[in-house]
Amino acid sequence: MSTERTPVPITVAYGDGIGPEIMDASLRVLKAAGAAIAEEVIEIGEAVYLKGNTAGIEPDSWESLRRTKVFYKAPITTPQGGGYKSMNVTVRKSLGMFANVRPCASMHPFIATKHPGMDVVIVRENEEDLYAGIEHRQTDEVFQCLKLFSRPGTERIIRYAFEYAKANGRKKVTCFSKDNIMKLTDGLYHKIFDEVAKEYPEIENEHWIIDIGAAKLAANPNQFDVVVMANLYGDILSDVAAEITGSVGLGSSANIGEYCSMFEAIHGSAPRRAGQNVANPTGLLLAGVQMMVHIGQPDVAEKVHNAWLKTIEDGVHTYDIYTEGESAKKVSTSEFADAIIERLGQTPTRLKPAHYDKSTGAPAIPAAKRLPAAQKDLVGVDVFVHWAHQNPDELAEIMKKAESEGALELAMISNRGTKVWPNGMPETFKTDHWRCRFMFEGRGNRGAVAELMTRLVREGVDFIKTEHLYEFDGEPGYSLGQGQ
Repeated sequence: MSTERTPVPITVAYGDGIGPEIMDASLRVLKAAGAAIAEEVIEIGEAVYLKGNTAGIEPDSWESLRRTKVFYKAPITTPQGGGYKSMNVTVRKSLGMFANVRPCASMHPFIATKHPGMDVVIVRENEEDLYAGIEHRQTDEVFQCLKLFSRPGTERIIRYAFEYAKANGRKKVTCFSKDNIMKLTDGLYHKIFDEVAKEYPEIENEHWIIDIGAAKLAANPNQFDVVVMANLYGDILSDVAAEITGSVGLGSSANIGEYCSMFEAIHGSAPRRAGQNVANPTGLLLAGVQMMVHIGQPDVAEKVHNAWLKTIEDGVHTYDIYTEGESAKKVSTSEFADAIIERLGQTPTRLKPAHYDKSTGAPAIPAAKRLPAAQKDLVGVDVFVHWAHQNPDELAEIMKKAESEGALELAMISNRGTKVWPNGMPETFKTDHWRCRFMFEGRGNRGAVAELMTRLVREGVDFIKTEHLYEFDGEPGYSLGQGQ
């Protein structure tokens, strides 16, 4: 097979801990199945960190990734402390790998699970949300993390989920969000999901609030097919979904981008098992299956996946999934790879055979789209204040001294999002972090906001930051306070 194709360059990292063993096993299987690949090996992880590189990846390695655009990566060890950054996050975000794709299918009865028919794919946004990592300590008592959703980023991940479903014969895409509370950020997510879903009438679509959706995913995953989520929700629930199939340790992951994509197991480097030839290479091997589809070799992906299923079905298991009386043979890492190679060309008889449509290929990768700029009008400003006292009426008296007639007037004070002035409830718990909302009578300007800040300085107000309140094409671009 490999002689009929031009080998596709891929960047390979053997990683740390069990990484070299499982990468060696996975590559042997892929090549035995006819994978036409040409590896460029790079060093990442612990050794690079300990050289003083806090990102865990060298400049030359970045050049390899830009050149090949495909990264097959074993797990790494990030040293504790020392300001070391997550290499995974750095690579994903730096190279625009916006979609994380995790197939979660049960191997019942060969791997224990309470959900025998589970076959769910989690598509998680990879770059935005709270994972932007923008955090601040604002007062003695209050810390902040910014949740950022962009329209282009949100549309791209949702559209990719539908493209994935179309390319893989999936029948339904489900969206999880919390738009009943976060009406702007999660509200945008739900709105765009509904917009994009109309373009794929052949695929069923549905939306669940994240809490009940998560409960249903855990209790009855068989009702789901492809689930698309924002970064934090997807991070949590993809691990939940992988675990209830039988083991997180078997999970694979694709990180898809317009310019480069990365394929890896979702488990860690397990340094305590390193060098013992006992680790299960399944997660990395199945990531390799995803990679084969991505680079246009779905026949190889199908052959490897079915041989792996047949090996599991035949009871040839590594120590982590071996069950006395159920499994037929306990094998090492290298023996497990040998067993899969022996079964290349075979298909399982009890487990559902894998099939990758040769005509559709990999899912289309949507480009980010940007809408024309809206009419943007400044209508007010939220001033966040550090004030240690507990009486909002006293704070209101101070803040009102900074009002300017015909311009900005104090309209509301909230504490942790709940309105406490005017007509607040005395029972509301309050911290030392207050939001004071000033509104213009009509449209305003930044100069008036700057003058307000000057007057607040004169009043001795310790303001932390401001957030301008805008309307976009006449629609408020800000949320009301709870109780407002």
